[in-house]
Amino acid sequence: MKRKNHFLVLTVLILTLCLSLNCIAATAETEPAIVEPIDFQNPDFIRGMDVSSLITLENAGVNYSTESGVKQDIMQILAENGVNYIRVRVWNDPYDAEGNGYGGGNNDVMKAAEIGRRAALYGMKLSVDFHYSDFWADPAKQKAPKAWSGMNLNQKCEAVKAFTAESLNTIKNAGADIGMVQIGNETTTGICGENSWRNMAQIMNAGSAAVRAFSPDVLVAIHFTNPERTDTIKALADFLHDYNVDYDVFATSYYPYWHGSLQNLTNVLNYAAEKYGKYAMVAETSYANTLMDTDGHPNTVSEWNNNTGDNLLWDFSYEGQAQEVRDVMYAVNKVSDGKGLGVFYWEGAWISVGDTRRLGGADYTARVEKNKLIWEKEGCGWAASYSKEYDPDDAGKWYGGSAVDNQAFFSPLGAALPSLRVFTDVVQDGFLLGDTDCDGTVDSPDVALILRVCVGMSVGNKDDVILRGDADRDGQLTIFDATYIQRYIVGMHTPYPIGIVTAP
Repeated sequence: MKRKNHFLVLTVLILTLCLSLNCIAATAETEPAIVEPIDFQNPDFIRGMDVSSLITLENAGVNYSTESGVKQDIMQILAENGVNYIRVRVWNDPYDAEGNGYGGGNNDVMKAAEIGRRAALYGMKLSVDFHYSDFWADPAKQKAPKAWSGMNLNQKCEAVKAFTAESLNTIKNAGADIGMVQIGNETTTGICGENSWRNMAQIMNAGSAAVRAFSPDVLVAIHFTNPERTDTIKALADFLHDYNVDYDVFATSYYPYWHGSLQNLTNVLNYAAEKYGKYAMVAETSYANTLMDTDGHPNTVSEWNNNTGDNLLWDFSYEGQAQEVRDVMYAVNKVSDGKGLGVFYWEGAWISVGDTRRLGGADYTARVEKNKLIWEKEGCGWAASYSKEYDPDDAGKWYGGSAVDNQAFFSPLGAALPSLRVFTDVVQDGFLLGDTDCDGTVDSPDVALILRVCVGMSVGNKDDVILRGDADRDGQLTIFDATYIQRYIVGMHTPYPIGIVTAP
């Protein structure tokens, strides 16, 4: 009986504190949805974002805030706007002989571990994207890491297996919740310096074996690109089958200015899903919300580049950016039998380290020169000059800042844009778990409303409080739910997906 009395006293004290801080809030009006929701076939549909450059951007002084200007950990902002999965690339050794970073986020294993740790605090899983390279791997270049350059195929396979296993354990031990691993990045033309199907298959299976040994519950993804080349992408699915590559997810990039129609995207993903029973997803997509540059480095999409075409169906605006993401999700959701696994937006936080808008003449030049110094020092541009040691013909010549700052979901000053809400808006009848006052954030007033219900006090939106406040999803609203949500608010780990948009 004493324990029960102490528990009630504690509850009353907490409630009194909340009342004294004026934390009881009425139901707030929410912003209208930008896009129509999707009836997802797969209840675990990934609404993901790649934020690989995050650590170097923050080291450069970039801060992120909500739409209303409240500074928060970007992971909290993403989670509360509906993102449920984070993707991060891993390079083996993105540094020159003197320890200078190649740039592009300097994405070594420790940065991936830190990003994964922070994502897990806000209930988001992690997809680890191994390039098996020291810098960018894509269809134009699939170069082996420096340390593996003299290895034969069998030695490379052993190195891939060992590096994958060691990296995953490091990332897990940091606190990340690893849900998926990519064996290679955009491997349409090769992987780890190998370009024959036989050799590529052995490299892929070496990585896959390491993932299976790490955890049988982690999905293995193989990532290609150029889905507009329909016959090629289908041949790649056949190749994976014919060479007995062990994987779960057939993934492609989809950038609408390069990669064909949405209908074709669905069709090529359907091929792997229907013929081979694989999950299918888009590992990378993005779209510009403006044609304006904000950092002094040329952009992938601008007034002079990649801004026209039959498959650019959306305006270059916040609404257009959100609609592109929604429509790509819809295209993946159409894959047969619920095999459409999800979509990752590529580098949605890669904003300017120094805003060049509204500057002209000497002021503009001075700001760009300052940005160049930051990109070099912190590695937060797409490449630093130090990368010439490893990639002399591309990054070593054209190094600089972000080419996608106008495709981010944050302003040049770090404030979340309205388009970020697309990750919430696409969830049919979805709600933010823990947001009992329906104001779009999880904070102390939400805990206070739960406590009012628990002690029998009247609240105006009791049904919402019960639905949204049931943090452990056991069908009851208790003091424990309030405790779990309070832990989330102060950044402590919780086993439940508080702060994640959830369907009823």
